[in-house]
Amino acid sequence: MSQPDPGYRPEQGPRPPWGAQPQWGAPQPGAQPQWGAPQPGAQPQWGTPPQWGVPQYPGQSWGPPVDPRWPAGGPPPYGQPRYVAPPKPGIVPLRPLFFGEIMDGAFQTVRRNAKTMFGSALIVQAVAGALNEVAALGMLGMVEPPVGGFTSQDEAMRYLGPAVGATAGIMGISLLTMVLTAVLQGVMAIPVARSALNRPTGFKQMWSLARSRIWPLVGLAALLLAGSLLFFLVLFLLAVLVLAGLGPAGVLLLFPLVFGAAVVFFWIYTKLLVAPAAITVEELGVFAGLRRSWTLTRRNWWRIFGITLLVAFMVFIIGSVIQIPLGLASGGINSVFAPHAGAAQVTTTAIVLAVASLVVGVLVSAVGFAFQTSVAALIYMDLRMRRDGLDVELLRLLETGEDPDGVPGRRRARQVGAHPWPPNTAQGTPQG
Repeated sequence: MSQPDPGYRPEQGPRPPWGAQPQWGAPQPGAQPQWGAPQPGAQPQWGTPPQWGVPQYPGQSWGPPVDPRWPAGGPPPYGQPRYVAPPKPGIVPLRPLFFGEIMDGAFQTVRRNAKTMFGSALIVQAVAGALNEVAALGMLGMVEPPVGGFTSQDEAMRYLGPAVGATAGIMGISLLTMVLTAVLQGVMAIPVARSALNRPTGFKQMWSLARSRIWPLVGLAALLLAGSLLFFLVLFLLAVLVLAGLGPAGVLLLFPLVFGAAVVFFWIYTKLLVAPAAITVEELGVFAGLRRSWTLTRRNWWRIFGITLLVAFMVFIIGSVIQIPLGLASGGINSVFAPHAGAAQVTTTAIVLAVASLVVGVLVSAVGFAFQTSVAALIYMDLRMRRDGLDVELLRLLETGEDPDGVPGRRRARQVGAHPWPPNTAQGTPQG
């Protein structure tokens, strides 16, 4: 078989004359199909050619960028305002508050007004602690019984009088401490309210603004103490009657009785929690402040109780973590020095350790009290924002700068129930 000539080329069809152009629309040999021309065996294409600005591929866009905050990927309807976050000039945003914002606002309040709040709490706690220690030591010295015991009834009666007097003194100091604590709880609502607008409050300024509210707060504290004593007295009498009437079987009834009394006590305590802040900020009387607190806490009892319980638990845990190691260290030091030291050195060591423990306890109590008081004041402000529209009043004060040395919220812009939204139903109102 002969091999093809390497220079051989197959003959091709006739070529058009030089310079002749191909005819429009006619397919050329070896050419690519023209745009829009139907191919053999293909279906004819219908429709309009692609338009400029229309996306040709999935995910391709030729228009202006779309703000991801717009609903459904598009701009808001014409005339509808966009969402604007409420301003936060101070410790909290000017709107109803979440739990985390209340906690953060309480920390910031104590930090920004450390001298005012921590200093006041430290003074009250130090005075109360010192009086209690002095009373306890005096009671131990007055009522220490003889080594051999009482030899006669007359000798026992001689010790009974000082014992009763020392006990009454300790109870009086405890009541005084409770009154001072209640007064301070109301006074500390002032720096919290001012911190909402980023207005610092000095120690002297706080007590100057609260001067006219001292006696109403004292009256509130006395009324609450009297009510608490009466409540527990009634509970004690009921327990005595149950045990006297049923004997040992009455012990089984004491548990539901005590549990029910605890439920009632904490329910009333939560309902009256913001009464000191209401008396101070709104310049109310004792009974008006109690009614105001009862009204503000309506339909918010569980939320307030949960926040208060969690804050008290946090303060207790932190205080225990700080004080327990100190107590263990005191016991260890006593065990080391006691076997090898004389009575004077042991006494001196015990006094030093007692003073150190007292100082640490006072510091921890002051910080915890300032924080808990700030939380209670912020709960009060949150309730007023939800029911009275206090946030609107604060916005007005923020814009106008009115009364920079006063107490925000002292002038009530609206009466209760005049809020433009029903309680807890305003758009964007936090439910937590």
